Amino acid sequence: MNIGIYIYPEAEVMDFSGPFEVFSTASRIADSGNTFNVFLVSEHCQPVPARGGFSVNPHYSIFNHPPIDVLIVVGGVHTQQVKNQTIIEWVKAVSQNTKITASVCTGAFILAEAGLLAGLSAITHWEDLADFKQDYTTVTVVESVRWVDVGKIVTSAGISAGIDMSLHLVSRLVNLQLAQKTARQMDYDWRTTTL
Repeated sequence: MNIGIYIYPEAEVMDFSGPFEVFSTASRIADSGNTFNVFLVSEHCQPVPARGGFSVNPHYSIFNHPPIDVLIVVGGVHTQQVKNQTIIEWVKAVSQNTKITASVCTGAFILAEAGLLAGLSAITHWEDLADFKQDYTTVTVVESVRWVDVGKIVTSAGISAGIDMSLHLVSRLVNLQLAQKTARQMDYDWRTTTL
C-alpha cells in the first residue's frame, strides 16, 4: 500500500517524519512484511527546506509519483500552499483515488482549501483553530482530541498528534495489534483520544 506524504517549504519536521516513522516501522515489523511503501512528495523533486533549516530530499514530485493509496498532507507555514492552485488541484485529483486522505496540523487548511472538508468535522493545531473556523465556515471544527476520523478523511491536531493519527491509520488499514506493536517498537505512548 502506497503512503504518500506531501511536504513543502517550511513544513513542520515532525509532521512528516512522525508519520513516516510510523508507517516504515509498521511495515518493517509486520508479520507479512513490506505492508506499506511510504514516500515523500513535493511540488518539485528537489531539496525542500523544512522548518528550522532542515533540508529534506523528496522521493517524487507531484508530477511523477506512483499511485497513492493514503495521502498525508502535513502542516507548517501553509499560507503559500493554500494559494498555490497547482497544489490545491493536485490534492483534489489525488484524493479522488485514495482510500484515505489525511492531514497533520495545519495541513487541514490545504484539505479545506481543496474542498475536501466541507460539511465535515476536522481539527488542526490548537493555535490555528480560530483562523480555521473563520476561513472555512462549512467545516465543523473540533477541539481537544488528537485526531478526527470521518471515514475517507482523517485530520489530526498539531505536530506530535500526527503520530497518534498515523498509528490509528495503521489500525484501520491492517489491525489494532500491528498499531500497538508499532507504538511499542517506537517506545511511544499512543494517545488514542479521538472524536
